[in-house]
Amino acid sequence: MKRTGIYGGSFDPVHKGHIHLAKTAMKYFDIDEVIFVPAKVSPFKQSKTDVTEGKHRLAMLRLALENEPSMSVSDYELLQENVSYTIYTVRHMKELYKEDTLVLLMGSDMFLSFQKWYCWQEIMSLAEIGCISRNSGDRDMLLKQAGILSEFGKANVCCDDILPVSSTEIRKFLKKGEECSCYLPENVVQYIVKHNLYGV
Repeated sequence: MKRTGIYGGSFDPVHKGHIHLAKTAMKYFDIDEVIFVPAKVSPFKQSKTDVTEGKHRLAMLRLALENEPSMSVSDYELLQENVSYTIYTVRHMKELYKEDTLVLLMGSDMFLSFQKWYCWQEIMSLAEIGCISRNSGDRDMLLKQAGILSEFGKANVCCDDILPVSSTEIRKFLKKGEECSCYLPENVVQYIVKHNLYGV
């Protein structure tokens, strides 16, 4: 049976840490394909007014994944009118990939607050959870959380191959005019410059 990873987020901008997380998840959770799903309006960022337009975030993702045959992008959430609650996306993906085992991918912070998500128990009934640590030193907390969530479904944790990169920090660097090519795929850097994103 095919195992398909679902990786949601703002991806503002997509960076090498996102791709590294997806590759790590494929390796440690035996995933065949990862689908990136950029959010239109994240439930956790509804008050933010400076999120880059969806068309640009989608375009940057497509560029970043050009040479990653096992990774693709879905514009499902960007096409919706409502807030991007993960349960809607998981239900949609379950309809599309009826025979697949879905694995919902996330970083440490999202995993540790997962019980605050809308319909989180239903999410766990439809998909496994795959957490990739983005911080050294949170192994014990993540394993404890995995134990709690295991009563409701399958929760996987990987605390190896950490690459701590933050979109927030990258946006700050870009606005200051600092060099960020070590964090971003080259074609994404070119796109940002061409479209004058993030104050560049």
